[in-house]
Amino acid sequence: MKRYRLPNTTLEVSRIAYGCMRLGRWHASEPSHDDVRAALEAIGAALDEGITLFDHADIYGRGQSEKTFAAVWDAFPGIRDRIVVQSKCGIRFADNPPGAPQRYDFSYEHIVAAVEGSLRRLGTDYLDILLLHRPDPLVEPDEVARAFDFLLSAGKVRYFGVSNHTPEQIALLQAHLDRPLIANQLQLSLLHAHMIDAGIVANRSGVTPEHALAAGTLDFCRRHDILVQAWGPVDGGRLFDPPADAPANVRETAALIADLAEEMSTTREAIALAWLLRHPAGIQPIIGTTNPARVRASCRADALTLSRETWYRLYIAARGDRLP
Repeated sequence: MKRYRLPNTTLEVSRIAYGCMRLGRWHASEPSHDDVRAALEAIGAALDEGITLFDHADIYGRGQSEKTFAAVWDAFPGIRDRIVVQSKCGIRFADNPPGAPQRYDFSYEHIVAAVEGSLRRLGTDYLDILLLHRPDPLVEPDEVARAFDFLLSAGKVRYFGVSNHTPEQIALLQAHLDRPLIANQLQLSLLHAHMIDAGIVANRSGVTPEHALAAGTLDFCRRHDILVQAWGPVDGGRLFDPPADAPANVRETAALIADLAEEMSTTREAIALAWLLRHPAGIQPIIGTTNPARVRASCRADALTLSRETWYRLYIAARGDRLP
C-alpha cells in the first residue's frame, strides 16, 4: 500500500487506516481467547495489506478494544516500531464516578489519566498520536496545552490532533499550543458528505444546519496541513447492503457502486473508499471491519484512481439531487 509522510511529523502512514472500535466486547472483564483470535486475524490481514496506522479510543469497548489489541506485540514480534498507534480521549461515560452524567472532559487531569490508562491497556510505552475525541464546551485551551506539554516531555505521546472539531475550535486550541495539531478525524462518506457539499450549496436557499456547521472544514485542514481522517467511510455497510426501506439515493448509490465494481473488476469496498481517496484533501479512510476478507477488499482501493466523471457520478447519486 502507498504511504505518505504526515506533515509536521516524522511519521509515515498508509493511505488507509484500521479502526479498532469493534475489537473485543463491551462490558467484558478481560478479552476472551476468541476475542483475541478474531482480532489478530483482522489485524494480520491489515498488516499483510500494508496498513500501518491503527486507531483506538479509550472508550471503545470500555477499554476492551485496547486490551484486545495488546496481543499484537506477542503475535507479531518487533511490530511496534513499524506501526503508528493512535488513540483518542475526552469522552466520559455516565456514573463515572457514580452519579456523574455523560460528559466531555478536556481537563489536564483527565487527559493525562486517560492517556496513562490507554498505555496500560495497549501494553506500550507511548502513543504516536493522541486525538481529542469530541469538542468539550468547557475546554480551557491552556489546560490542554499543559497536558500536551507534559505528555510530550514524558515521552508518552509524540503528536497531537483532534476529532470531530470545527475550524474555529481547532484555531482556538492551536493558538495556545507550541506544536501543530496534525489530524482531524471526522465522519465522512458518500452518504455523509456535508463537508464536501457545503461548498457546493453556499449562498443558496435551503442550506441545512449540517452544511452550515461543516462549511470550510476541509479547506481549513488543507490550508493548515491537517490530516483528515474519515470515520464511517462506508456508512456502516449501507453503501453495499442498504435496508429495504432505505431512501432512494442510498439504494441508487449502492447499485451504482455494485455496477462500477463489476465494470472495473474490483470490490464494492474499493469503489466507496476510492471516492474518498480521490479527493485532493488527502483523506485517510479508517476502516472498521473485523472480517479479514472485507479488510482485503477495502485495501484494493489503494490501487484504484477514479476519474473525475466517475467521482461526480457517485457524488450526484449520493446527493439524491443534481448539482446546482
